Amino acid sequence: MRLEDIAAGMSIEGVEPDRIVTVSAVVPISDDSRQVFYKLPDGTLRERLITRGNEADISVATTARPWAFDGDGEAFQLAAEAKRIDLAFLFDPMMAVHTSNVEPLPHQITAVYESMLPRQPLRYVLADDPGAGKTIMAGLYIRELIIRADANRVLVVAPGSLVEQWRDELFEKFGLEFRVFSRDLEASTPSGNPFDDIDHLIVRLDQLSRDENLQDKACAIPWDLVIFDEAHKLSAHFYGTKINRTKRFTLAERLGTATRHLLLMTATPHNGKEEDFQLFLSLLDADRFYGKFRDGVHKVDASDLMRRMVKEELLRFDGRPLFPERRAYTVNYELSDQEADLYERVTNYVKTEMGKADELDGQRRGSVGFALTTLQRRLASSPEAIFQSLKRRRERLEQRLRDLKLGKSVPSPAEVLWDEIPEDDDDLDALEQETLEERLVDEASASKTIGELEGEILVLQALQQRALAVVNSGQDKKWDELSRILQDDPHMRGPDGRMRKMIIFSEHRDTLNYLNAKIAGVLGNPDAIVTIHGSVHRDERRKIQEMFRADPEVRILVATDAAGEGVNLQTANLMVNYDLPWNPNRLEQRFGRIHRIGQVEVCHLWNLVAKETREGDVYFRLLEKLRVESEALKGRVFDILGEVFDGTSLRELLLD
Repeated sequence: MRLEDIAAGMSIEGVEPDRIVTVSAVVPISDDSRQVFYKLPDGTLRERLITRGNEADISVATTARPWAFDGDGEAFQLAAEAKRIDLAFLFDPMMAVHTSNVEPLPHQITAVYESMLPRQPLRYVLADDPGAGKTIMAGLYIRELIIRADANRVLVVAPGSLVEQWRDELFEKFGLEFRVFSRDLEASTPSGNPFDDIDHLIVRLDQLSRDENLQDKACAIPWDLVIFDEAHKLSAHFYGTKINRTKRFTLAERLGTATRHLLLMTATPHNGKEEDFQLFLSLLDADRFYGKFRDGVHKVDASDLMRRMVKEELLRFDGRPLFPERRAYTVNYELSDQEADLYERVTNYVKTEMGKADELDGQRRGSVGFALTTLQRRLASSPEAIFQSLKRRRERLEQRLRDLKLGKSVPSPAEVLWDEIPEDDDDLDALEQETLEERLVDEASASKTIGELEGEILVLQALQQRALAVVNSGQDKKWDELSRILQDDPHMRGPDGRMRKMIIFSEHRDTLNYLNAKIAGVLGNPDAIVTIHGSVHRDERRKIQEMFRADPEVRILVATDAAGEGVNLQTANLMVNYDLPWNPNRLEQRFGRIHRIGQVEVCHLWNLVAKETREGDVYFRLLEKLRVESEALKGRVFDILGEVFDGTSLRELLLD
């Protein structure tokens, strides 16, 4: 203790052996000495000359003075503030709301603070409609758990197209720094396992599900919270009594056992099959949902494990509806004579080949059936799609015939690609679906001999000529309906008379190219149309989406389902389903691109369907799936198929 620091009133040690003395007065003698007058504990007064050489022996007394207030004030303030923050949630039960850059809506607050936080541990499906802001709810939940010291290690598993969006939103809105897993990140971490070294991580679903080594690293970590976005992709199916698990489903099972809290996020938890829904819920509670669903015996009740609110139930704080009205219509049209003739001929070809496929082994039969069914769907899509499909198929089979005649060993694509065929459309992302369909439609054949292959090629040559004649005739009733909507429907024009923005969804890339050219002819401006399909790179896809949102000259986006996952396009309020997917989930995901928070206009959806075609069968299957979904989700399913223009119900139309 320095001589200069000794002052009256201080209690110091080192002046008297084993005693604490209280300084009464200090008289400077020189620069290096002080005369100190002090009092002993019994009150006796004494004095002593203390020099610079005694400094090391003298110190402020700390024993026997626990309530002294002469400590470091700044350090005490920091410690008190840290404790206040640590206990803040006890006094502010919505701490995450007040410390985030968001203004949550009523349904988002109730989801986090009434449905999720009270559940310990959380095993839950957040299944609100598309566009309800589920990412905001997840961010609030993560931040609240961290504030309450209930979570430190958090893993978000999302489709590849959404990981950057997750990272940006969690940082910008909640101040949470998450890293996106990459091979470079893996190589740069100290242990080589970023799942162990980094507490907050986002990883691509398919990257993790397809790499068992990576999966082992992730599942070896005791996570506090794991979130799966677009969780309907975690699918499994019963085949008899056996469960066929996709790689994504297996990943979810493994991570589910490695985490305390598990949150599954999807706007479409039910695919129309009750037994698949039960398998999905088994990710949350394997014991409760064990075994195969049997209709009439089991009833899947997920009310305590899942929250689902449709858009019509969501309100603002003042009680006004959060979303504008949404309306769906079905536009029916009849094929021209030429189109009907082509439809009948292609259908007969498909039936003939299906009959031949029935004689094949199970794997090849399934592949050929998948290819032929897809061919029928392309027939209903557009003349261009069926023409190009028939042409490519003929060319591929001719190449196969040449190889066989040369004695080359040529494995059947139907056998090679069997393992890639999904049990359900949702098992593949949009790019995988497009790629698989292209390869199977072009190559999978039931022909077993050179003679059968030559006969099939002759049939395809004739069909190709018929399809070319339809293309050259310019007769396309389906396009006529879309053209009428684009040019004559009053909803196409805003109050200023300008054409509104519209999204047109198709299942097939050939139809996209066809529509691009046709719409450009109607609008007179090719630059007013942009296109997205599965082969468009993720960065380029984002640029096109931003162009559609921000460029006033761009009015039409023509897209496959590659644009239907996690994308916000509420600058448009009009949509057309030029083709229909098999899965009703994809219909809802499509409409959810425009009908989401921030939309202020009434949203209109047109579904185009030809009478007396395969599309009618698709519609009937969709209707049945929607009915099953509606029962399981207690009616919380919007009738995405909509009203039929002539006043007849869609179900009646299809049953006639």
